[in-house]
Amino acid sequence: MAKSDMINDYAEKLSKLEREQSIIDRAPFRHLKITDAQILDSIEGREICGRCYKSRKFFCYLCCLPVINEKYFPKVKLPIKIDIVKHAREIDGKSTAIHAAVLAPNDVRIFIYPDFPEIVDKEETVLIFPSQTGKTIESLFKKEIKQGDTVIINRIQNEFPIKRAIFIDSTWHQTKAIYKDHRFRDLQCVILKSRISQFWRHQKKSPRWYLATVEAIHQFLVELHTYQRYKVFNHNRQDRELHYHKTGLHKQACKLVNFNVASSILRKRWFSNRGG
Repeated sequence: MAKSDMINDYAEKLSKLEREQSIIDRAPFRHLKITDAQILDSIEGREICGRCYKSRKFFCYLCCLPVINEKYFPKVKLPIKIDIVKHAREIDGKSTAIHAAVLAPNDVRIFIYPDFPEIVDKEETVLIFPSQTGKTIESLFKKEIKQGDTVIINRIQNEFPIKRAIFIDSTWHQTKAIYKDHRFRDLQCVILKSRISQFWRHQKKSPRWYLATVEAIHQFLVELHTYQRYKVFNHNRQDRELHYHKTGLHKQACKLVNFNVASSILRKRWFSNRGG
């Protein structure tokens, strides 16, 4: 095939993918089980955080605590523990990691770098990072057993192969500096499948497959469940749990999907008037 034909073929395929993605973008969450969260629109004004005493709307992004009645924030139990190492220059009010900690307080922790989570068992802990030597989530479910000169590959069933996952919350350039920290050195890296971000405040000049932190957590949990045959974790809960962002038709809203049954809607205007 001539070079010009290859270029034309690539351009045609790219154009087709762009058209398909355009259709998906019109209603990217139509397959997710998300309950109507319009009740949050009825909440007026701001409240004082009981810990830091700052004025907040819905939740405090410094203390990771709701400031309204907790009936609007169902608590979620995740199948494994999630630790997030957040760059010190990442703005708290814009970090999507905060949403995970608010809604799954017993399973999600945030550390401001250089603070770092204590890693008790490196064999059961993974770092979610697109390393060249990274493994897929599917490969985590395969265990090699040597019997003499024979290697038998068994598939892990009825349990998850890991108990903790670590995410880095920062821009891509900041991420590289954290990734090089020696405390990550002995952890196996896990690579997620590519998917298009639907975050309304996507990083400028970055490909759309650069996911917001909470989107990456959602993708990780979906993949983890997909390869887990035993139904330890209700499949429908994945969408309700860690997919926080919905893009409004007119860029009006950032939707924080409340992972248990509903969605929590955070109006885009709130981010520009959050105060404190």
